[in-house]
Amino acid sequence: MTETPTKMTFHVSSRRVDAHGSLSLCKNAEIALDTDMAGNAEAFNPAELLLAALSACMIKGIERVVPVLKFELRGVQVIVDGVRQDVPPKMESIRYEIVVDTDESDRRLDLLHDNVKKFGTVFNTVAPGTDLSGVMRRA
Repeated sequence: MTETPTKMTFHVSSRRVDAHGSLSLCKNAEIALDTDMAGNAEAFNPAELLLAALSACMIKGIERVVPVLKFELRGVQVIVDGVRQDVPPKMESIRYEIVVDTDESDRRLDLLHDNVKKFGTVFNTVAPGTDLSGVMRRA
């Protein structure tokens, strides 16, 4: 008898605070949302949240494989830029740069990047519908 793999589930609740913003809640955390039609510099708008989710996915993926690969690093920074098209509205392209502070070889850096691309949940959700590309480089 084959066991069905356990699936992870996620739950987020968002509510309108006022005409200038909303709030998303998850576990014991909250994120201010820019849902103001004029914009709100104090919060992430939906497109910025998508880019933040992608960058968090990349960093979490690195954290997941660092012990497995015995990869030594001192820090990671992810820079993500997106271009939105108007008709139909969608994120047309996303470019990223993952900067890793490490003394590991270029081959090992490439292996780390491959793992980020292969096993990232948000990465693999966004990639099929978006022109998604980027680089991983040494700090």
